[in-house]
Amino acid sequence: MVDNLEYYKVFFHVGRLHSITLAAKELSISQPAVSQSIHQLERNLGCTLFQRTARGMKFTAEGDLLFRYIERGYEQIELGEQRLEQMLHLDAGEVRIGASDMTLRFFLLPYLEKFHELYPGIKVTVTNGPTPETLTYLDQDRIDFGVISSPFQEKENYSFFPVAEIKDTFVAGRKFIQYKNKTLDFSDLEKIPLIMLEGKSSTRSYVDAFLSDCGLELHPEFELATSDMIVQFALRNLGVGCVMKNFADEFLDSGVLFELRFNKILPSRQICVVTDDSRPLSLAASKLLELIKNDRK
Repeated sequence: MVDNLEYYKVFFHVGRLHSITLAAKELSISQPAVSQSIHQLERNLGCTLFQRTARGMKFTAEGDLLFRYIERGYEQIELGEQRLEQMLHLDAGEVRIGASDMTLRFFLLPYLEKFHELYPGIKVTVTNGPTPETLTYLDQDRIDFGVISSPFQEKENYSFFPVAEIKDTFVAGRKFIQYKNKTLDFSDLEKIPLIMLEGKSSTRSYVDAFLSDCGLELHPEFELATSDMIVQFALRNLGVGCVMKNFADEFLDSGVLFELRFNKILPSRQICVVTDDSRPLSLAASKLLELIKNDRK
């Protein structure tokens, strides 16, 4: 392979313009320098690339073959520069986000709407999954940042900041009306059919850890993948559902569901934005994070 790629640059312009004089003018170098570059390239490749004619420089068969490949390369370089310029001006690019149903619905969605209004040319990809899965995606460089719920396992290369508070609660329908307006002990949950998230979520891990500190190990009647489904099961009186309060607000406000009250407070958690400091963020991802941070201030 020819080490000096400048020779190919000269070759491309001579071949495109069919003239050493015009190529020298476009490249802002002397005609002898253009001729010397072509001769050096021919020596390195071991073949003649051009023939001089009355109408200018004409390709040999070898030169024509080489030019077709070099031309493609230059087109890709120009396309790359154009795309880079678009990215730098936020007219193009992509932001990859990891988020759960909860963090997407009750925090991230308004920011994505505002970001799209500001930068409509940027593609936003949201990979949906619980907190542990989102952190795995971050480690694998499949997302730029994650919007997750605490608690989560911190790592040395993680940076994160809280953006919203989460209140977990237990909700029930009319079948369990005997528990309404009563102050319960968490041990009373052992007598009640429970509906909870599957064990791989941060929400389930958090509630299990809290109840374990209270000396309880619960065995739910139903373990579901989404909080929306927990609310639907509770509405059908299949048990008492443990959910983030926002998911049930509509039904709590209307009185269809009610919250159970306990003699201990289940501490609130946080929604956090987490990034991996070992990798630089794209300009587009940085702008979205900047939008979130400025709003939280």
